[in-house]
Formats: sequence, structure tokens, C-alpha cells
Amino acid sequence: MVYKPLTIKIKKNSGRNSSGKVTIRHRGGGAKRLYRMVDFKQKIGIPAKIEKIEYDPYRTANIARIVYQDGHRSYILAPKDSKPGQEIICSPEAPIEVGNRTKLSRIPVGSLVFNIELFPGKGGQLCRSAGSSAQVLANQDGYTHLKLPSGEIRKVPWDCFATIGVASNPEHNLRVIRKAGTKRHMGRRPVVRGTAMNPRDHPYGGGEGKTQRGTKYPKTKWGKITGGRKTRKKHKPSDKLIIQRRK
Repeated sequence: MVYKPLTIKIKKNSGRNSSGKVTIRHRGGGAKRLYRMVDFKQKIGIPAKIEKIEYDPYRTANIARIVYQDGHRSYILAPKDSKPGQEIICSPEAPIEVGNRTKLSRIPVGSLVFNIELFPGKGGQLCRSAGSSAQVLANQDGYTHLKLPSGEIRKVPWDCFATIGVASNPEHNLRVIRKAGTKRHMGRRPVVRGTAMNPRDHPYGGGEGKTQRGTKYPKTKWGKITGGRKTRKKHKPSDKLIIQRRK
């Protein structure tokens, strides 16, 4: 059972903006669910014990309900192979063991980490999805070099905290969605192919049966060119921290 004091109800907007206009298509419906307030920081220096591993409908990884020695409870991202009763700690002097959280500067080269901070004290932002992790490649000049799941090699300040191990539920990508109803439960409404539309509704529309696309480049419903365009902002300040781009 979910621990109710750590849950809140989030209002659905079904892909609509503040005016109520649909800005993201194919969203709506879905099963009712409570949002679990996951702590991406953890209390520093206070040992805790895992009470239970739980499913979280808002994320792919499983979460763990922990109880600190002072009696406070919270949800955290569960490490792979963690079990109820396991003791963990978040501390600059934490032992190098799976599930413990410590500064990147202390973690040995070659180790796998997840739930990584980008700025000290802000809470984990990288590698939070099911089965994801980054590999520690080096520690030098105040930065830790991490190889991310995308293949990108990036520098992160070594005062940032990270959890040792791999995020739980690595089999998530093996799930097969066998029917449309499952997608409806997830809050995804049907998607219509552009080739099945009329010419006025999509650049791919019209024709008798299966026809060619008719446009040189793939386009959206509104005629915008897509398929391989870079979306990252040019001259982003964090560009200097990226050592090698993803493939």
C-alpha cells in the first residue's frame, strides 16, 4: 500500500495550456493516480533503512520507502537489487556500497552511479529512469567526468552527490503493450497517421491508397520540417562542460 502522507493529487491538464487550448495532441483520460513525493536529495548524515520497494505510476523506476533513525519517512529512487531491511546513508563519508549516496569526488573510477546532481545541493537530475546509470571516468580540476547513457561524456562538479549503483527496474523496456486500451490507461489517446488524412489536414494527406509522401523532407501536421533537426539551443552556457557529444 502507498504511504498516504507522502502523496499528493496532481490535476490533469490533458495537454492544454493556461487558456484551455490543446497544445499537445493525443493526451487525455487515463487511470486515476497519486503522485509520490520522491526525495532526490536525502537527509545528509542520518542512516536510514529501506521499509518497502513500491511501484510509482509517474515514473519507470521503482521507488523505495525509507525510514531514518529519527523516525522521518520519505520516498527515494530504489537502486537495482535493493531489498527491504537494507541500510543506506547519504553522507560525504558514506561507505562505497550500492544504495549509498556520496560526493562524486569519492566514488572510484569505473563505478556506476545514478540520480546525479548537476549543481551541489539541488537534488538528482541525471539518470533517474529505469535501469539508467552513468560511469565515472575521471576526477580532475574540481570536476568528475561522467559517461551518460546517451554516450555523451560530460563534466559535473565533484561536490555534487550521486547514488552508487543502477536505477531499479531495468526490465522496463521489455514490456510489450498488447492493446490500445493499455495506452488509454496511460493517458494516451489514439494517433491518426498523416497518410490517412485529407490533403487539407496534413502534408501527407490525399491520394488513392498507399501513395508516396509527396514532400522532400518529413513534415509535421503544420508543415514544419522535422526528422533530424537539432533542438538544443546554440551557445548554451553548459556547452563548455560537454567533452564529447552523444553519437
